[in-house]
Amino acid sequence: MLTNFTVADLLRPCEKRLAGFYDVALIIGGSLLIGLCAHAKVWLPFSPVPVTGQTFAVLMIGALLGARLGCLAVLAYIIEGAAGLPVFAVGIGSAALLGPTGGYLFGFIPAAYITGRLAEKGWDRRIGTTVLAMVFGNLAIYAFGLLWLCCLTGFNTMVLTLGLYPFIIGDLAKIILASILLPSGWKMLGYSRLTGKSE
Repeated sequence: MLTNFTVADLLRPCEKRLAGFYDVALIIGGSLLIGLCAHAKVWLPFSPVPVTGQTFAVLMIGALLGARLGCLAVLAYIIEGAAGLPVFAVGIGSAALLGPTGGYLFGFIPAAYITGRLAEKGWDRRIGTTVLAMVFGNLAIYAFGLLWLCCLTGFNTMVLTLGLYPFIIGDLAKIILASILLPSGWKMLGYSRLTGKSE
């Protein structure tokens, strides 16, 4: 079975210099996509953290680019936001990293790594394992986000009400969408031919 490859790896140019430009383009493009999806948001009246499309973008970028490039894309996104570019869902500049969404933003880094690493192991090629990869990535985001909210509000059950429960249904929908898109993408790229297996 073909492993240690992602969709991005399969499309990478063979020539070394072109491959370098390709990787840089993926990192910048990935960071901008996260920023774009951050503005697809819905505010909840009882939570300081909006529902956005950026978590879906982070997990998909990790799976498509792999652990290394996925993490670099997220780091580029955070640096762009800290530098003052309007890419964060809440706030502008480094102050946003200290606000209620700061933990979630930093949680994007391990989330991209986890989904990217699992994609390199072939987890994004079947529905069941794609679901698990997305769940593990989401758990990393929740862990960082909720821990930071606890630092801001104290350890109490309100943290779950503010930063977890409202987002479960939306995240489940994103996981289902990813579990359809990723395996379908591998099929379109000729996954059965590349692995020597039939689906």
